[in-house]
Amino acid sequence: MKKSVLVLMASLVLMASSCGSRTSPDNYMVVAYVAGFRSFDFSKIDVSRLTHINYAFANMIDGEVRFGSEAIDETEMNAGDIRALTALRNVNPELKILVSVGGWGWSGNFSDAALTDSSRNRFGASAARFIRDYSLDGIDIDWEYPNHPGAGNTYRPEDVRNFTLLLECVRKHIDSLALSEGKKGRYLLTIATGASEHYAANTELGPLSQYLDFINIMTYDFHHGASTQTGHHANLWLSSWDAPDGDATDRAVELHLKAGVPPGKLNIGIPFYGRVWRGVEPVNNGLFREAATTGAGMPFAEVLKALDDPAFTRYYDSSAASPFLWNAEDSVFISYEDEGSIAARMEYVRTKGLGGVMFWEYTEDVDGRLLNAITEGLKVK
Repeated sequence: MKKSVLVLMASLVLMASSCGSRTSPDNYMVVAYVAGFRSFDFSKIDVSRLTHINYAFANMIDGEVRFGSEAIDETEMNAGDIRALTALRNVNPELKILVSVGGWGWSGNFSDAALTDSSRNRFGASAARFIRDYSLDGIDIDWEYPNHPGAGNTYRPEDVRNFTLLLECVRKHIDSLALSEGKKGRYLLTIATGASEHYAANTELGPLSQYLDFINIMTYDFHHGASTQTGHHANLWLSSWDAPDGDATDRAVELHLKAGVPPGKLNIGIPFYGRVWRGVEPVNNGLFREAATTGAGMPFAEVLKALDDPAFTRYYDSSAASPFLWNAEDSVFISYEDEGSIAARMEYVRTKGLGGVMFWEYTEDVDGRLLNAITEGLKVK
């Protein structure tokens, strides 16, 4: 796969200037998801290195985009957060602020909202109203996932087509809002997509992309919190140790391109967190072995502590372009990404002519080191 990418490098970089949301080959998107359920002073965000912020999350209540009474981690999403984020335009006037609707826990009502012309228009009108009321630059739809139960969601086969129709309807409503306001340019409509073949098979990625400004591919959690087998959770390439049908960032990108999405509309996802397995079979330094636990999320700050712990040894799987940590004494395996592996991914973005990168989640970074790796890696060499 690497050789073919290098051969195509020149032509793909030329394509990037004419596809998607970029205006020049060195003008990449850097999209930060910011969680409203984390205790964080938004004024501390380094917006000089960001192009977009997606606030996570708004809910869908009675078929409409709203802030409701439900909470995440006992924290309610609220208008005060949005005011704090939109104030950051004073620091970076080019910064775009969007609200992400749904997410893993709040995708249960999408299938119903997308079901009929009436329900789609109700949702689309509420999206436009939400943008207007909170002075946003657009809306991000995070339906996890069409025609899939996700976290106990309502789902139906009609989701496959209805998702496209829903996005078409939202685009119509937010374009109408921009026109009524005499806005220069249009409001943004984006989505977060799954990285698997199953996701691609249950959406119309090519047709729906015409209504979108860009797509954030969730290229992480390949080995995750439901998996008892260790592995890389955000590898760039398929590891030589992995099963032939394993997941990888490159495979996810190719699924989107094959479906007809322009490369300049694609942002790959970078996790600002790791995953840890315990009670791992002590073979192959714990890589792709069975564990006594599933892959629990691990803050990047805790990953750094493990790196400083002499009980852990750092390894690098060059076939996957991903590091991992192995504690042989306690049989603990940690998957994570660092400055070096992020640099490889940014080279991939530039080589493939992609739109840029998104990451989850801003508050997980430590001293800005992962964000710095992104911005340095995207510079034209």
